[in-house]
Amino acid sequence: MATAKQKDACDLLDADHKAVKKLFNEFEKLTESRGNTREKKRMLADQICQELTVHAQIEEEIFYPAIRKAVKDELMMAEAEVEHMSAKDLIAQIQEMEAGDALFDAKVTVLGEYIDHHVKEERNEMFPKARASKVDLVKMRDALQARKEELMAELEQMAA
Repeated sequence: MATAKQKDACDLLDADHKAVKKLFNEFEKLTESRGNTREKKRMLADQICQELTVHAQIEEEIFYPAIRKAVKDELMMAEAEVEHMSAKDLIAQIQEMEAGDALFDAKVTVLGEYIDHHVKEERNEMFPKARASKVDLVKMRDALQARKEELMAELEQMAA
């Protein structure tokens, strides 16, 4: 998703946030337009779900454990995990639906609202605490990027 080299792990994760926000905005425009947009909506929803799945996985595998250890804010970390679980549940529902199903648009929209809330908390609470900690976020950025590329490649192989 991110083309320019990000300064640290928080920048990399935030670049993901911005890229997926663009996808949600595109989806919203499609829901407001007339005409047959089912195919485009399906493709966008699939891309959103894929991006969020990979993003959540790299956060859970690499970012969260290091930040949990360094920052010692159990409530903040627990909330982030619960938000990830809720998002994953909605992602699974969206992936099982057809674009023309009654609740498809609503579920994608609500997922976008969940993600907006989650991103605000990360930007305003977690990232500042991570940057104030002793965690090497530049080194972590490289680990996150490598793992993200690995997961994306796996998903592309599965889709082929």
